[in-house]
Amino acid sequence: MTDMIQPTIRTSQAYTMFSYVNFAVAAVMMAGGIYFLEASFAAKGFYAMAALMLVSSTVGITKAVRDKEESDRLHNKLEEARTERLLAEVSRDR
Repeated sequence: MTDMIQPTIRTSQAYTMFSYVNFAVAAVMMAGGIYFLEASFAAKGFYAMAALMLVSSTVGITKAVRDKEESDRLHNKLEEARTERLLAEVSRDR
């Protein structure tokens, strides 16, 4: 049975740091924009809650997509193993 090794794709340290800094800058800009907005406190609260919900839902979608990708990868590995086993049994019986 051949063992197919899937290459793991890893992000660089620089890209990870850039992502964190990018998120922090965006969060500070959003908070500053809401703080300096010329609107009532209730309107500012609404925008702040909407921004927090947007971040939360983005994290949830990202996790769901990653989990589905990992699940598909595991399913494909299991299917490949079954196929390899079936081919090995067929070639052994000849």
